[in-house]
Order: sequence, then structure tokens, then C-alpha cells
Amino acid sequence: MSNSDETTDLQLKFDSNGLITAIAQDFETKEILMLAFMNEQSFKKSLETGEAHYWSRSRSELWHKGATSGSTQIIREIRIDCDQDAVILLIDQQGDGACHTGRSNCFYRQINKDGTLSFIEK
Repeated sequence: MSNSDETTDLQLKFDSNGLITAIAQDFETKEILMLAFMNEQSFKKSLETGEAHYWSRSRSELWHKGATSGSTQIIREIRIDCDQDAVILLIDQQGDGACHTGRSNCFYRQINKDGTLSFIEK
């Protein structure tokens, strides 16, 4: 291990668009619920409020998860990868689910060997 791996200094590495990948994972089950992006503002807002805030690339605006749907994400822990360019939010999902489709998570389809999609909902 190098010394840079042992730092306790938070030095988030946002990409050229000012974004960092954020994975929402259920705190209890460890199921991956969704992938989104954060900018510096949404990251700080998440720390400040204890609820997940993201940056909507399609709407170019700050997005408080669940503000309109009621399906908020209460942050229990935040982890960062070794390069500090991706985060995992370990959350308690409130409401109907993490996916905008109303499903519990966004990863409800699998790619088959022939390139087609199949639904894998529980």
C-alpha cells in the first residue's frame, strides 16, 4: 500500500463535468439500488441534511431524492473508493423504492447472452 491509500483527508475527484459517481446501496441488505451522480453542491447538501441529494444530468439541477415521490434515502454511511472518484451511500430507502419506475431498485433487467433483455424482479 502506498501512503496515499492511507490518507484520512477527503479529496473528492470530480470529473471534467464536476461530477462524481454515486451508488446507493441498502444499508441492511447491501443490495445496490441505483447509480446516480453528485456534484460538489449535492454532496455537501447530502452531508448537511443526512438525506441523499444528487445532480440530475438530464435536468441540470440539484435533485433531492424523494422530494416529489416521497421515496427519500436516509444516509447511514458514506464510503469512498481508493481513488476518491466514486462514493457509495449506504442508505435506508423510504417509500416505494429507489427507481423512478416505482421498483425497489434500478437494476431489474439482465442482458442475456444473445443480447436481449429479461426482467429479473423478485
